[in-house]
Amino acid sequence: MASLGTCSLTRAALIILLLPGSLEECGRISLSASVVRLGDPVTASCIVSQNCSLSDSELQIMWKLEEELQPGERQQRLPDGTQESTITLPQLNRTQVFLSCCLLWGNSLQILDQAELRAGYPPAIPRNLSCLMNLTTNSLTCQWEPGPKTHLPTSFTLKSFKSRGECQTQEDSVLDCVPEDGQSCCSIPRKHLLLYQNMGIWVQAENALGTSMSPRLCLDPMDVVKLEPPVLQTPDSSPEASPLQPGCLQLCWEPWKPSLHINQKCQLRHQPKPGKASWAVVGHLPPRTLQYELCGLLHATTYAMQIRCIRWPLPGHWSNWSPSLQLRTGERAPIVRLDAWQRQLSPGTVQLFWKPAPPERDSGQIQGYLVFQRPAGQTGAAPPFCNTTELSCTFHLPAEVQEVALMAYNSAGTSNPTLVDFSDSRGPPLAGVHAVALDPHSLWVGWELPSPQPQGYVIEWGPGAPSPSNSSKTWRMEHNGSISGTLLKENIKPFQLYEITVTSLYRDTMGRSQHIYAYSQEMAPSHAPELHLKHIGKTWAQLEWVPEPPELGKSPLTHYTIFWTNAQNQSFSTVLNASSHGFVLRGLKPGNSYHVYLMAASQAGATNSTGLTLVTFAPEGSELHILLGLFGFLLFSICLCGTAWFCCSPSRKNPLWPSVPDPAHSSLGTWVPTTMEEETFQLPSLRDLSVPPITKITVLEEEEKKLGPWEAGDSLMTCGLPTLVQTYVLQGDPRAVSTQPPPQSGTSNQVLYGQVLGSPTGPGPGHYVRCDSTQPLLGGLTPSPKSYENLWFQTSPPGTPISPPQSQEVDCVFGPLLDFPLLQGLRVHGVEGLGGF
Repeated sequence: MASLGTCSLTRAALIILLLPGSLEECGRISLSASVVRLGDPVTASCIVSQNCSLSDSELQIMWKLEEELQPGERQQRLPDGTQESTITLPQLNRTQVFLSCCLLWGNSLQILDQAELRAGYPPAIPRNLSCLMNLTTNSLTCQWEPGPKTHLPTSFTLKSFKSRGECQTQEDSVLDCVPEDGQSCCSIPRKHLLLYQNMGIWVQAENALGTSMSPRLCLDPMDVVKLEPPVLQTPDSSPEASPLQPGCLQLCWEPWKPSLHINQKCQLRHQPKPGKASWAVVGHLPPRTLQYELCGLLHATTYAMQIRCIRWPLPGHWSNWSPSLQLRTGERAPIVRLDAWQRQLSPGTVQLFWKPAPPERDSGQIQGYLVFQRPAGQTGAAPPFCNTTELSCTFHLPAEVQEVALMAYNSAGTSNPTLVDFSDSRGPPLAGVHAVALDPHSLWVGWELPSPQPQGYVIEWGPGAPSPSNSSKTWRMEHNGSISGTLLKENIKPFQLYEITVTSLYRDTMGRSQHIYAYSQEMAPSHAPELHLKHIGKTWAQLEWVPEPPELGKSPLTHYTIFWTNAQNQSFSTVLNASSHGFVLRGLKPGNSYHVYLMAASQAGATNSTGLTLVTFAPEGSELHILLGLFGFLLFSICLCGTAWFCCSPSRKNPLWPSVPDPAHSSLGTWVPTTMEEETFQLPSLRDLSVPPITKITVLEEEEKKLGPWEAGDSLMTCGLPTLVQTYVLQGDPRAVSTQPPPQSGTSNQVLYGQVLGSPTGPGPGHYVRCDSTQPLLGGLTPSPKSYENLWFQTSPPGTPISPPQSQEVDCVFGPLLDFPLLQGLRVHGVEGLGGF
């Protein structure tokens, strides 16, 4: 029940506080100052009365600056039961802001009171105060500059007083003049003014932070009079009036009526139309004059003129300039110098060009040009060749005419004639003409001075090669013959080829024209040579190209660069000199495609040619088989040679099988020993063709070896044979002289053990002669037979066979006869399988 009563009491208190006028009685805000300088501190206090307390608990007072909560410095209870909270804002940086005192009840804030704070600056001193007496409105109007903004409401007041002397003393006050809002000027009516008497005038500025006053002016209202300008008019023309001189204008004006009795002076200014030139001011016009003649103007030109006046000799202000009046000056004959040049288009047809010199101030307006056979004005003058407003003329020149006259004319007359000579060029030409581009829009042309020195030069230039019309050419005449070059800027475009012609001018003739080509700004070559494929193989390709002819005015080529790329995007390149016209690509892969292009480079840049795609030949199947076969044969040969060397090397002591030489395929000519002296055979004459040739059997090597078991099993094999006997046979013509050197004494292993007389391949048995040798024949212990034991080797008549004695010893040595050519007539025991022969 107690809590319910407390809640009802709180609700009742809130209702009472929310009634009108309750919050004002509950709390109020006190400020140290409501308006301060911008950036100064402000102190505020809020007092909450005892009636606002809902209970015995302390109230919580909060501060709010606009929408931002600001903590108070302290809160205390005063002796009268009220509570006070203070706050200090260290810097007020806003020009206008609201500060609120709030009471925290529950979770909400209740505003008890609110105050407005303003910040700004004191008013600045008004500057540049000036006053003008306007006779039209009969009032003194003053204006000033208020100075910088104060951010505070500021009022301005124009104050004045009447005075004598230097305004040191004030006699009568004048009603203050308050300007309209936002205005910086104010007018004092004539009724508050005292003419021809000094007045003290100043401006006062005031706001909440202070007051300021401008410096005081001391003036007589009539000393600051500003007159209205006169009205300019065209004078009436009368028949008796003399005509105006060329370049002169006459004008008059009507003064402002209120200023008729005021002494004044005026100024006149003029400007040629269409207004590109500045205004030219004419000095003070004579006083008390209402008309004036102005000379020294351009001929046939429209001018705009204005006038203004000031009180004189007393002080005053210049009036505004009057509205403009437009007048036109008269014509005069042109006074101009014409620079002329000519070209021969065909026999009898010439083209004449001219260019007026920069116009002078009194040169006159040009309406057209005339070309005469002789100067105009002479008796019997022929009609003109040309009458045109252009700067060129093409006409037929008779053969007897070598000189024409060129003149400019207008409505007032013609200019002095300019003579143009069409005679042949007989003067010395220029030498060493050269041109260089200084920038993309200019060309410098230079030359060497000839002897004698010319009086001037004519320079022509135009894009590209010369054309028959030469309509696009620009030309210029230089009258200074001592110069050696000039800068061309007119009609020059970048990256353009220009033909430049320079001609020297002399007193009575001219020199031969000299031509040169140049680029205003050089660029890369226009195109590169086109690549062509001449031959191609599996790993190479031969390329060629035709060099482009040199271009006019461009730098020559410095080098070529060839680029080629394979299918794997691998790039290769090589640099060639500018004289090359072909190249061979090597190291290519068979059956691959390549993209090739050529780059031509000069000092100004480089240009690529069109690409060329080529494919190398792929290897054929037969060629692959041949390569594989050659490789296999080579491998087999290496293996065979290695095996033969391994098995048959003399350094091996134990070969795998005996080395038996083939006597039929041996070269025994180098191994035949010299015939022993002690054995001389009576042979038939070599001239007898019936006698069979002699075959020599030589044992070159003999290797002893132990007897095997096969040597001791038979009674017929009692004389052992060597295990290995190497025999070499040389068959040939016995009439050939042997060149074999005699064997050395130390070669005991070479034994000559017999000779066979007769051809082994011929019919019938041969004749055998045993050599006398003391060395063993078969490597056994039995010495060789003596010569007397070999009775069956004795000489017999031709064709008669000699039968050896049938003995065991003979059969043991020779064995049966064989059909083999080397063994015919020999019988060798111990050879198995030959017993039947």
